Amino acid sequence: MIAPSILAADFSKLGELVREVAEAGADRIHVDVMDGHFVPNLSMGAVVVKGLRPVTKIPLEVHLMVEDPGRFLDGFVKAGADALIVHLEVLPDPRPMIEQIRGLGKKVGLAFNPDMPVQRVEPYLRDIDLALCMTVFPGFGGQAFIPESLDRLKALRALVEKHNPACEIEVDGGIDAKTIGAASAAGASVFVAGTAVFGARNGPAAAVKDLAALAKVK
Repeated sequence: MIAPSILAADFSKLGELVREVAEAGADRIHVDVMDGHFVPNLSMGAVVVKGLRPVTKIPLEVHLMVEDPGRFLDGFVKAGADALIVHLEVLPDPRPMIEQIRGLGKKVGLAFNPDMPVQRVEPYLRDIDLALCMTVFPGFGGQAFIPESLDRLKALRALVEKHNPACEIEVDGGIDAKTIGAASAAGASVFVAGTAVFGARNGPAAAVKDLAALAKVK
């Protein structure tokens, strides 16, 4: 499943581009939210999700790369988000927030950075819909895939199969035509791609189809 990240899109044509990738078979749209604290960059807020909601029927997943995700949940839910992904790094015990997101009627994901042991997510796998294994350090688009991520994905796949086979494994960072096949073979099932989609020479629609084929998405 391909999840184009609009962080890399031309915002002057955002609605048009989202329609294009949705029609090309994108499974969902990935919305990166940064607060300038948890990561050294700022990005979009709930107003972007509100603007996109009438444009497409495919799910909008919001990746909260922020120090205090609880402050933002209600706003993104009201704007029309379908899934909310929070970072394990800022949640000593993520269970209350997992329950809060569930209570809002949304899918819940847990993300973790390349320097966090994969085993840290194990206690929560039964309670989440998606585990997001970052394959770069978050904050900026266009970074190179960290090769050690493949072993981390294999370990995560084993844990997911043990505790909750329905949990999706998503990868985010440096996903392109050269890395997506290996990430898929290592156990990932959802692929966030920004530059590889919206910066593709042959256009976003063709890029979505090409990446899906390379990932052997069924």
